[in-house]
Amino acid sequence: MNRQKVIIRTSVIGILANVLLAGFKAAVGLLSNSIAIVLDAVNNLSDALSSVVTIIGAKLSVKPADKKHPLGYGRIEYLSSMIIAVIILYAGISAGIESVKKIINPEAPDYRPVTLIIVAVAVVVKIVLGTYVSHVGKKVNSDSLAASGKDALLDSIISASVLVAAVIYLIWGVSLEAYLGVIIALFIIKSGFEILRETISQILGERIDGELSKQIKKDLCTYDGVSGAYDLILHSYGPEQLIGSVHIEVDDTMTAPELDALERRMTADIYAKHRVALTGISIYSVNLSDPETDTLFHQVHDEVMQNEHILQIHGFMLDKETATAVFDLVISFDVKDRRALLNSVAAELSRQHPDYHFVINLDNDISD
Repeated sequence: MNRQKVIIRTSVIGILANVLLAGFKAAVGLLSNSIAIVLDAVNNLSDALSSVVTIIGAKLSVKPADKKHPLGYGRIEYLSSMIIAVIILYAGISAGIESVKKIINPEAPDYRPVTLIIVAVAVVVKIVLGTYVSHVGKKVNSDSLAASGKDALLDSIISASVLVAAVIYLIWGVSLEAYLGVIIALFIIKSGFEILRETISQILGERIDGELSKQIKKDLCTYDGVSGAYDLILHSYGPEQLIGSVHIEVDDTMTAPELDALERRMTADIYAKHRVALTGISIYSVNLSDPETDTLFHQVHDEVMQNEHILQIHGFMLDKETATAVFDLVISFDVKDRRALLNSVAAELSRQHPDYHFVINLDNDISD
């Protein structure tokens, strides 16, 4: 499956459908003096523009890496989503302003049967289009398409409310046009804000998908000599490009050639299976085969894990010559002062085991 072609083809379908809907709705809205239908048409035009932005983003995101951008241009898709969000917000704010004007200076609409038919058809088209675009967006992992699909489904609700308002006016003579326009505007603004917030969160860097991180760590632990995998960090350079690093625990008797061969196999296998490039695999050398070290580790482990805010202890190493135990401690982000908790743990361990010196590294709860 060519991801770029799928995104462009789906976006073109969205453009054609929205342009046709906008044309019909604009004509009907102007003829019937309906501000709600006209605003619905404007909303369709904003959707068409969003699809154009999606196509441009998809085209630019696959540009080959160069000296200035050695990791490629995949993150352009996030910028595309932001632009789409801004377009939606602008459409919503403009719709709200026009609706308020109509509330201040109301004009009676003039609905006709063809008006209701066109709006009803638009509702069906938007439901089909939104479902299709959302499905494709999830399938090819395109935030821009997913955002466009979500917006299209929201539009179907808006068009349905316009239809209901028209029926109410024809039956009871009560015009809800301008007030409905305000509600439509608020829905549009809310949709744009949610897309913008989600995209900014992705650009800032979100937590790794739990299932993916667990599976990668599980796969790494299947290799001979590896007793644990920790601190998996993944950076997204586009929906299809994940680059990261990880720590693995290995026995302290492994040689450099053995470690080199192990890391090369891991890098190739993880990329082949998960499309994740592990550019850095760091080593925790553990000596738990030593009875003294093993005993101390289990004692320390049991003591520190009694605290509910301590999530994990790993990378335990004992230097018997200096009686120094070194390890990493993962503390929950729920703790306001994690450094204070670490110092408290260190003090308690020193009290419980006065013959040893403890060097504890504060680790972040990066991945599941």
